[in-house]
Amino acid sequence: MDHISILPIIVPAFLGVIMLMPSIANSLVIQRWIAFIGSVALLVISVLLINTVSQQTQVYVLGGWQPPFGIILLADRLSALMVALTAFLAFCAILYGSAVDERTGRFFYPLFMFQLMGINGAFLTGDMFNLFVFFEVLLIASYALLLHGGGKAKTAASVHYVFTNLVGSAFFLIALGTLYGTLGTLNMGDMADNMAYLTDEQQTLAKAGGLLLLLVFGIKSAMLPLQFWLTKTYTAAAAPVAALFAIMTKVGIYSIYRVFGSVYGDSAGDLANMATPWIWPMAIGTLILAAIGVLAAPSLKMLTSNIVLVSVGTLLLSFVVNDGNSLSAGLYYLIHSTLVAGALFLLADLISTQRGAAQDRFVFSKPMAQAPILSILFLFCAIAAVGLPPLSGFIGKAYILVSVTDGTEQLWVWSTILIASLMALIAFSRAGTSIFWHLSGNKPGKEKSAPIQIAAIVLLLMATPVLTIFAGPVTAYTEKAADDLFTSNAVIQKVIDDGEGVSHGH
Repeated sequence: MDHISILPIIVPAFLGVIMLMPSIANSLVIQRWIAFIGSVALLVISVLLINTVSQQTQVYVLGGWQPPFGIILLADRLSALMVALTAFLAFCAILYGSAVDERTGRFFYPLFMFQLMGINGAFLTGDMFNLFVFFEVLLIASYALLLHGGGKAKTAASVHYVFTNLVGSAFFLIALGTLYGTLGTLNMGDMADNMAYLTDEQQTLAKAGGLLLLLVFGIKSAMLPLQFWLTKTYTAAAAPVAALFAIMTKVGIYSIYRVFGSVYGDSAGDLANMATPWIWPMAIGTLILAAIGVLAAPSLKMLTSNIVLVSVGTLLLSFVVNDGNSLSAGLYYLIHSTLVAGALFLLADLISTQRGAAQDRFVFSKPMAQAPILSILFLFCAIAAVGLPPLSGFIGKAYILVSVTDGTEQLWVWSTILIASLMALIAFSRAGTSIFWHLSGNKPGKEKSAPIQIAAIVLLLMATPVLTIFAGPVTAYTEKAADDLFTSNAVIQKVIDDGEGVSHGH
């Protein structure tokens, strides 16, 4: 198991290259099976990785080159959790997409694999420059995936998405150059260790670099006022792509957790928790704007996109309230919100297909051929997304709310989260009424969904009762994962001091 930490990156990269081979690139059937087998392999690897890091945090030293000069991967409970979440979401997205090969395009599956490589790499890297590299890998793949299938809406959305992220990438490089010139390293553990010993002049530069990183991660996570690209992008994307995109904002959230919870954490001297005063108002603003967007959404895909923004604001709040002690509650909610958003994007696609010209817009339409089963799935999604009992959304939000102890923080957090939940309840009630009750004519359409598509949505939704039933063990894990965020850099520093990793790659 010495090399378990790098497998979530190597496996999709290898499979993506294999699917570009001439004999395979021309066969969607072979590509589909390779992608399916690869997603199952990633699921197995992620489970093994969670089991491994539960015993010991893994610092994987690539090529035997010791940090801070060599490249390292850091696998702790937090990064392993994110890799497992990505693997399960990707498996369900590929399962769903395999039913519509004729609309997929010949490079869909290799691009999907390369995006998984970038996402997993971003979660596992312990080096800031390689965080940038993996960001670029996942973004380049996402640019092409967004355009897959063509169309005016996708082209328009991709222009905004690509331009915004190119600007973010430029700022990312500037931030890294500033921090490297100040700290002499981009290894996260080494950066955290050096942060407390900076001179006043160096602190100014390090603070500037940190704020630039907050700007970059704010773009990636769609934090106010940098969220304008998300709704049109997610709405325009093909259903399996939009489902996978549900984890994309979480890459930005994770980066904020990792960088500002450890590098700029409690041990950073005068720069300790420097991002908290900035994140607080932006998290509240993100929630408020997202709640308004939920009410104003004209279609189910747009509604789901704004639900993603609601989760972004909630997760940012969990990071800054109660001096970071609400983070474990936020991680529980992160699992729930990601899977429910993925299910909603897939369900919106099924509804859009069966409603004909009305698509997923909240207007009158002909009856759907599979209205009973789609209505049940919609009801389940709505209860989960709003956060009503007895599903895990209720537990996640309640967990966050009760973790807030300061009176002023309670006022802001309780009011914004509960009001956003109320608006979501109103919006989903309106959506369900419009889609399933506002009908023109009695003759249902002939278009039906493949059983494998419905199975993919059911799999995602089954996670919510599972999270409810096993809330105790899951929250115990998220508490330890939150602790790892603040202690894993000490493990990296020990590797630097001792000259050897917990786990080596040679």
